Amino acid sequence: MVAACSAPAEEGMIRVGSKSFTENYILGEIVAQLIEKTGEARVERSFGLGQTGIVAQALKNAQIDLIPEYTGTIAEAYLPKTSATSENQKLAANLGSLQHSLNLLGLQMTSPLGFDNTYGLAVRSETAKLEKLTSLSSLEKNPPLRAGFSHEFLNRPDGLPRLMAFYPIRFRQSQGLSHALAYEAIRRQEIDVTDAYSTDAMIQRLGLVMLIDDKRAFPDYRAVLLARSDLSSRFPRTWKALQTLGGRISVAKMREMNAMAEQQGMGFPAIATQFLGGSVKKAESRGDVYDILTLTYQHLVLVLISLGAAIAVGLPLAIWANRSPTMARIVLVVSEIVQTIPSLALLCFLIPLFGIGNRPALVALFLYGLLPIVRSSYTGLHGIDPRLEEVATAMALSRMQRLLWIELPLASPHILDGIKTSAVINVGTATLAALIGAGGYGVPIVTGLALNNTNLILKGAVPAAVMAILAHLLFEFTDRWLIPKGLRH
Repeated sequence: MVAACSAPAEEGMIRVGSKSFTENYILGEIVAQLIEKTGEARVERSFGLGQTGIVAQALKNAQIDLIPEYTGTIAEAYLPKTSATSENQKLAANLGSLQHSLNLLGLQMTSPLGFDNTYGLAVRSETAKLEKLTSLSSLEKNPPLRAGFSHEFLNRPDGLPRLMAFYPIRFRQSQGLSHALAYEAIRRQEIDVTDAYSTDAMIQRLGLVMLIDDKRAFPDYRAVLLARSDLSSRFPRTWKALQTLGGRISVAKMREMNAMAEQQGMGFPAIATQFLGGSVKKAESRGDVYDILTLTYQHLVLVLISLGAAIAVGLPLAIWANRSPTMARIVLVVSEIVQTIPSLALLCFLIPLFGIGNRPALVALFLYGLLPIVRSSYTGLHGIDPRLEEVATAMALSRMQRLLWIELPLASPHILDGIKTSAVINVGTATLAALIGAGGYGVPIVTGLALNNTNLILKGAVPAAVMAILAHLLFEFTDRWLIPKGLRH
């Protein structure tokens, strides 16, 4: 689903968010279609928003209004931390107490949708039979297995840390993988055990065995809809309609819908339409969800605005650095430090300041675009023959005249190389912007990773590569008329 760019809420608009895994996409689309069917409000979809921390921050900051969520996750990720490990688990099981705690944060939830999507560990059936594995406790008594866990499970307090607090299990290796790739790895027998959700369609497809959580380490993860408190007063008919989803989705039904997406290749809108009793053919006739023109427009907006800002700031910084050795050290070091920050981490750092959507993505891309422009421009300006400066002084040229008529033309090959490098980097890095709701070619890539769908991944990866090549060729052509003939490569 094409992620919408975050913006201030419009009158009569409900912004529905989702995380970047199959089930959340489906639930988000069911909610969005039900809102549209009720007719009280329009819908802005912000799907595929990365991990829980991003979605929670967006909801608390009023950048989205409603998301599918789980009681155990709400207790761990949304509420103030408690000192006792068991407190959050008790809170997740007590819906009344959980609702009261949410009210204090300006949030509310619906009644449970009908299924509990709890964490668990899954192994191949032959591994379970060979090692006599039936429960998590049985893992303690067996030789260490090769484990591959999702990154969120590795780091969330209610994931691997909670598991290890209850079960002293040793693993031969424990690598981080995306959820879909972990299933592929266990199918290929590259790992023996992975984290799983009880509604995952791949459990049945691969014949995996879910080990019993005999010590009740994991809290309840009953699916609910989590919303801002003002939603029910702003749109009472819609809130009433959303409450009708309570108890309608069983574990078997959710697993079936997940299988429709992951194994049958059915689109999220068609699955949601079928669940709500509408015409699937009509839903599928709406066109390709990942309309390449829309994605291209979104991607170009991110690249062009951030690149323009990087040029506008980077070139003056390089000129300043060239005239001041102290400033040169400061500018180059700061630019290099920013470049070393992982792009996804930088995006997450910016969310508290700018929210989700275009703004944090543009700021991150701008910062990443600075270093190539600053360094190349500085190198070009700093490498100009000092004798030319002396000639310019003898001709009584002003500083601005020397800059415009001599320095920038002579440094132009380096300047354009830096801009070209920055443009190509930004085209690739902009694909990560989908994880914070900024759209672009990253949308089908993120969704394809969730579904383990190579064709869907290619729908984003191939156009991004083509755009990067076109950007390179455009600058190669631009060199012919921007760079003085005697300075061309």
